[in-house]
Amino acid sequence: MSNQKLNSYLKEIADVAGINKHLISHIAQQTFAATGSLSTGVPLETVSKLLGHSKITIT
Repeated sequence: MSNQKLNSYLKEIADVAGINKHLISHIAQQTFAATGSLSTGVPLETVSKLLGHSKITIT
């Protein structure tokens, strides 16, 4: 799936859910990393790999 299509789906979901923020795939990725992974104890190295980063410093 392309980022363009994913962003389109996120916009639809935001509209249906009444979210008044500009949602894009990058924000979803950051939310997954911070809230869904790191805060629940997943190691930074694992999160880095899940996000597809080539270096841990990018994460």
